[in-house]
Amino acid sequence: MSSKRSHEVSGDRHSSQTDKRIKTLKTKHSTRSLPVDSTTSQNDAAKKTQSTSHLSSLKQLIREVKKDTDLLEAEPNIATTISTLDTLLCQREAKEKTTQINKEQKINHFTSDSRNKKDNSHLPDLPPILDDRLEKAVFTHPACANDSDANYDRLEILGDAYIELIATKLVWKTFPGLPSGRISQIRELLVKNETLAAFADSYDFSRRAVVPHNFVDNQLKLWVKIRGDIFEAYVAAIILSDPVGGYGNAEQWLTGLWTPMLVNLGPQKSKLNSKDELSTKVMGNGTKLKYIEEKPSVHPKGTGRQTYFIGVYFTGWGWENQHLGSGEGLKKSAAGDEAARNALANPLVSEINLKKKSSLGNK
Repeated sequence: MSSKRSHEVSGDRHSSQTDKRIKTLKTKHSTRSLPVDSTTSQNDAAKKTQSTSHLSSLKQLIREVKKDTDLLEAEPNIATTISTLDTLLCQREAKEKTTQINKEQKINHFTSDSRNKKDNSHLPDLPPILDDRLEKAVFTHPACANDSDANYDRLEILGDAYIELIATKLVWKTFPGLPSGRISQIRELLVKNETLAAFADSYDFSRRAVVPHNFVDNQLKLWVKIRGDIFEAYVAAIILSDPVGGYGNAEQWLTGLWTPMLVNLGPQKSKLNSKDELSTKVMGNGTKLKYIEEKPSVHPKGTGRQTYFIGVYFTGWGWENQHLGSGEGLKKSAAGDEAARNALANPLVSEINLKKKSSLGNK
């Protein structure tokens, strides 16, 4: 074997041994790094927990200081600083909430997307807002933005006016000759917070909303109003961001949302006719019918609705404050009408009617 060949073989052996040593070092380094990474991860988690605890304590302290009105009035600079801190913490909380929601959306993307398409296939397409600044403001609660133009507070006022106008026009055109009182009743059903909040939910507006977390969890009635306000602000932003076609797009969209609701509303002469019928049967000179709230209204959590309880009582023809019937409804007028309708089924009303006719016949 030549010296050159011997040198090459020796070099190959040296290279092979070097490669083995490198692999061994890599393995050892990899093995040793695992506990280091784990410790680092634990330290990071501990720091994050500590930071969260500090922020929670700071929020609690701010709440306490804000209650000290004497201090804030005496120290305007401190009052300003506290207000700024409160806003920043609110924005941070809202941002964390949005981040968490986005994570949940990614996890459930395919299931949620197919379900929404199936459940909301009847919904008209959501018109776009052509101004990014306006779109961001639509979904930002006033408590989470310092600038009045960066939240929905002003937008919802304008949107409310547009919605009232468009709803009135729609009812007016749909039901020619309908009395103004009935137009107002139907319009109220179309534009009330519960209706608009439900529309907002249909388009998943809640997930885009930047609001103080406690509003969602602890103030359900206020949360209904917030969702309604966001919907109103969205309508305003559609129109403001597109001076040429915005109003037409908003009107077409709202008409598509409201039309299914109008099917059973129209020319019914207001179902509130039972009161008139009861009055005709029992009333006369010196008689009284009183509709009284028999117990406090109830507001079941999460429904956004309030139920009233009304009873009808009669005095006259020998009866004194006689209970005739009771009813319940989402409005006092509806509850009163149900009370009158139930009274008409009460045999006592027929007896009162006979006494009325007898008394009138003797005169």
